[in-house]
Amino acid sequence: MKTQKEHWRKKSYQKVTLELKLSVVDQIKNGQISTNFASKKHDVPRTTIGYWIKKYSTLVQQNTGMSKLNEIKKLKERIEELEFVKGFQQDIIADMEIITEVDLSKKSLPKTPACRQAG
Repeated sequence: MKTQKEHWRKKSYQKVTLELKLSVVDQIKNGQISTNFASKKHDVPRTTIGYWIKKYSTLVQQNTGMSKLNEIKKLKERIEELEFVKGFQQDIIADMEIITEVDLSKKSLPKTPACRQAG
């Protein structure tokens, strides 16, 4: 039996950086970790992590969206570069065909596109 009243003190937590909050939210959203695991790992209540998810999910999505746009832009630039190289190579083949009077494109090119050969 308890004879004295126990005084409950609120547990104190250390301050968490924005970067860590965003990282935790991103990991939870991607299914890499659970809320419960994140709570134990970072010594933060699950309710707090739930709050972070509500507050920062849209921010993570916006950041991801921006990086996706940058990735798309880089891929489009790479496509243009490869199309230029392809055109240049086709011009060289055409010139060599004229010089040698041999149909090089049929002998040099694979019967099926490379992307189909791998699959």
